[in-house]
Amino acid sequence: MREVEARHLDALRAELVELLERYTRSDGKHATSIPELRLYRFSQPTQPAPGVQEPAVYVVIQGRKKVKVGDTTYAYDASRYLAVSVDLPVVAHIVEASPEKPYLCLTLAVDPRELATLIVETGRPAPRDDHDGRALYLSPLGATLLETILRLVRLLDAPQDALVLRPLVLRELYYRLLQSEQSGRLAQIAIGEGRLRRVSGAIAWIKEHFAEPLQIEALAKRVNMSPSALHTHFKAVAAVSPIQYQKRLRLEEARRLLLSGAASAEAVAYQVGYASPSQFSREYVRLFGQPPRRDAERLRVAVSATP
Repeated sequence: MREVEARHLDALRAELVELLERYTRSDGKHATSIPELRLYRFSQPTQPAPGVQEPAVYVVIQGRKKVKVGDTTYAYDASRYLAVSVDLPVVAHIVEASPEKPYLCLTLAVDPRELATLIVETGRPAPRDDHDGRALYLSPLGATLLETILRLVRLLDAPQDALVLRPLVLRELYYRLLQSEQSGRLAQIAIGEGRLRRVSGAIAWIKEHFAEPLQIEALAKRVNMSPSALHTHFKAVAAVSPIQYQKRLRLEEARRLLLSGAASAEAVAYQVGYASPSQFSREYVRLFGQPPRRDAERLRVAVSATP
């Protein structure tokens, strides 16, 4: 029986590899006609780089990647999918890829409203708040979930069918995810009132107001937590404090602005909320390894050299 299951999984992955290679002719991120679905391709390993991991389900079809959150490193490949329930600052890199066998990955954005509807309709019990608080986890990628993912990707070749079938296949995908051993984490984001949901609310507020001064007491009151509880649970979820999280968002946005060439480093520092350009420069170097302007120039060269 196990040999039959293994052959079935191999056949599913082989078809997905063929489809993703066809839809990703070049390295990088690729949007699709299905808004919830993005595809990625890289033909060589990458260096560890800081970034923000968006809430989504990440499914590697070929290759291998590592993501570090705080002091914990998560490795995932075609046997396990990664799920992230809030925006997380991470250091990530692809560790297995080649021109002959590129790293191929797809991400699926999960709609909390659709999850909540399914939870109510299926009569699932209220999500429990007894896990370790992490907003990132790995789960085995079984044939049932992979079959549903394959049906969604096949719709890229059938736009007329996608108009009708996309919502149905996405609904099945959400249902399959809720059957996993990690369903409590997903469910809590949808309808839970526990710490993960409250920290998620705090993260959403910081994202929207990252350039403003952060008052921990006011933020804690907004999400109905004490300042000490917010700090403790925020760090358990995101592996950083609220202040550190805000700083990471400011620096990531500064990097994006600098890469666009829209303004000087000093102007960008003020735009993202820094009162001191020298402090901005020091913290930028600490995170990205180079001064702001030099880092942006290096990135532009790297992007222009990408085939």
